Amino acid sequence: MLAWVLMPDHAHWLLQLNEDETLDAVVLRLKGASARSANQVLGRTGSLWQPAYHDRALRKDEHVITAARYLVANPIRAGLVHSLGDYPYWNAVWL
Repeated sequence: MLAWVLMPDHAHWLLQLNEDETLDAVVLRLKGASARSANQVLGRTGSLWQPAYHDRALRKDEHVITAARYLVANPIRAGLVHSLGDYPYWNAVWL
């Protein structure tokens, strides 16, 4: 996972896949593990995520850092915070 941000009603993940992994399998594992953790914290059971997801492939290395910066800036664009440092639910390997 190169970058991620958790928004109030969705999440964004920037992933680098290994050659033997499929995006479907990785997303299924991420959604499953995060749903189990969230349900445990919230004292609930059941689905947390919608079954579908949207993907976009980045084919050039220079686009990855730009995409990571755009991804983690979602809370600012959504008006949740004025500065990314004020938002606790994100991380990126470069930032």
